[in-house]
Amino acid sequence: MSFFRDDQPAPRQDRSPSRTTGDGTIQFGVFFQGVNFSTVWSDPASGSQTDFESFRRVAQTAERGLFTAFFLGEGLRLREHLGRIHDLDVAGRPDAIMQLAALAAVTDRIGLVATQNATYNDPVDLAHRLQSLDVLSGGRAAWNVVTTDNAWTGENFRRGGYLDHADRYTHAAQVIDIAQRVWDGEPFHVDTQYYSVEGRGALPRSPQQHPILFQAGDSSEGRDFAARNAEVIFSAHGTFDAAKAFAEDIRARTVAAGRPADDLKIFPGQEFIVADSEAEVADKVRWVREHQVTPQTAVAFLEALWGTDLSAYDPDGPLPDIDPVVEITGDTRGAGFRAAKAAETAGRWRALSEERGFSIRELVIHLSSGRGFAGTADSVADQLVPLAQEHVLDGFNIAPWLVPSGLDDIVNRLVPALQERGIYRTSYEGRTLRDLLGLRPPVSLRVPERMEAFG
Repeated sequence: MSFFRDDQPAPRQDRSPSRTTGDGTIQFGVFFQGVNFSTVWSDPASGSQTDFESFRRVAQTAERGLFTAFFLGEGLRLREHLGRIHDLDVAGRPDAIMQLAALAAVTDRIGLVATQNATYNDPVDLAHRLQSLDVLSGGRAAWNVVTTDNAWTGENFRRGGYLDHADRYTHAAQVIDIAQRVWDGEPFHVDTQYYSVEGRGALPRSPQQHPILFQAGDSSEGRDFAARNAEVIFSAHGTFDAAKAFAEDIRARTVAAGRPADDLKIFPGQEFIVADSEAEVADKVRWVREHQVTPQTAVAFLEALWGTDLSAYDPDGPLPDIDPVVEITGDTRGAGFRAAKAAETAGRWRALSEERGFSIRELVIHLSSGRGFAGTADSVADQLVPLAQEHVLDGFNIAPWLVPSGLDDIVNRLVPALQERGIYRTSYEGRTLRDLLGLRPPVSLRVPERMEAFG
């Protein structure tokens, strides 16, 4: 059975005004992931993760589907596993801003979102590079602000663990403030805890004034940081109840930060599996999960928690009968394991596996399959209607499980089904990313003292 088809009608496009988020519609972005194992890389249909052709096809397919943004994940150090470079998932990627600059030349409307680290970049240099992308693309650039405080990554920058975990967002806020002053193109002087900078930006503002600020922190500190600074927030909360609770919390924090409740757009990360018929859905889901979690990946997943070599254990057999050799998992194991209490987590996994009769591989598939939508185009579209109508989110940041063809089913089948239900755009609303998202002017330009100085 083949799951790869590209023979369906393209989404409907017309010239009538389209509704924006907040009035019963949703938007899509595409997340071209960095380090992960949810991308099926071992199948012959999988393309290169570094060749420009893969990025071009994904971006142009997304634009054909009237997606709002193309989002690039990025890491500053290759993942290590038991002291060696981890080679069982996608890792390593050309610089995001350079990739997006190339994509700006072969796309016309879709936004271009670069993940850039506020911890290990000089703020003035980073601001200039992001603004360069914004100007060259005609106002389509965005910055996904991430922070890193661990010494493991810092070793690549001769900075070790110089930034305390508790200070990561304080530092990032200062980097954003400097970047915004660079983007305004006026003389500035900043003297803070971390930086003493004087100068002025060298470029004119783009048609959207500043690059859009994205952020993905889900801790209380991360949510507050987004409420004060960001214009779009990513989340892991895509089901109705979870999305509603997240939206209520984020909107309350946004109002507390002195902004309108709808000033921060909410885009959960999500996976979609679309099949031609209901009978095919279960087979396709099973195929995807088994190709995402290979036997080797399943064992490595457990090794990241156990902290020791488990290659002697059968991935189709029961969980290891030995205890983890570490108490708290470290940064090299990735965000999913960071600071996990190993023995406690292993105990929960054993109990779950005994209750459900899971093998190692079945457990890992279960643990990694909790998000996403699966069904026919019509059934998935029906699931999205209440999310749009109740405005518990503004859109989804879709992580395709196959590159570069992973968006084909969504663009060819799901998007037309959403358009038929009146909850998805039929044309682009403007030429800048700020237009597409329905955003107000940059937050910093609405602060009275900044408006007086730079307006």
